[in-house]
Amino acid sequence: MTADADARNVPAREGRGEVREKASRFFGLSGRADATADAEAFLDRIRRAHHDATHVAFAWRIGAPAAAATRASDAGEPSGTAGRPILAAIENAGLSDAVVAVVRYYGGTKLGTGGLARAYRLAAERALAAGGAATVYETVRLEVRCPHAKSGIVRRLVDPPEVRLTAERFDPEPVLELDVRRSRAAALEAALTEARIPFRRG
Repeated sequence: MTADADARNVPAREGRGEVREKASRFFGLSGRADATADAEAFLDRIRRAHHDATHVAFAWRIGAPAAAATRASDAGEPSGTAGRPILAAIENAGLSDAVVAVVRYYGGTKLGTGGLARAYRLAAERALAAGGAATVYETVRLEVRCPHAKSGIVRRLVDPPEVRLTAERFDPEPVLELDVRRSRAAALEAALTEARIPFRRG
C-alpha cells in the first residue's frame, strides 16, 4: 500500500452556501458522514429545519475513494437536475464521507433543466467550499504488551499522526494501544517482532 492510499479528504466542518436564480433560492448545506446512518440523520435534521421548502435534494459519498458508496436524490425535481449535480460537486471537490443537501424555495419562475442543474451544483459547491477539507487516514489498532524495560522502545515508535498512542494501562505490565496508518502497520509490526515485543491487532 502506498503512503497515501490510506488517506482521504473529508469535510472539516459543516458548510453553507446560497444561490438565487430568478427568485428561487437554493441553500446548500454540507457535512461529514462516516456512515449512511450519519447521512440520514443529517438529512432528517435539514428536512425538519426546512419543512416548508419546495424540495430538499441531496447526495452523499461515503467510504474510501476507490470503493465509495454514493447516493443521489432529485427529491421531485426533473430527473438528473438536482441529485447528480450535487454528487458531481462532492466528487469534483475530492471529498469522501460527505453529505450535501440543497434546499430549494421556488420563486415562481421555471428555470429549465439546465438552470436547475447549475443552481443545485453551485449551491453544493459553495457549501463544500465553506466547510473546508481535512485529511484523515485509515488506521489499524495494535495492542502492545511489553515489559517495563522495553516500554521505551515502543514509545520511540510513536510518530503522530502516522503512529499515535491512544491508551495505556497496566495489567500488570504496560499495555499500550496504538493507532497506526494502514500503510505503516506492516513496518511497525516488523519492528515490534524484531524487538520481541508481543502485540495483537485490535
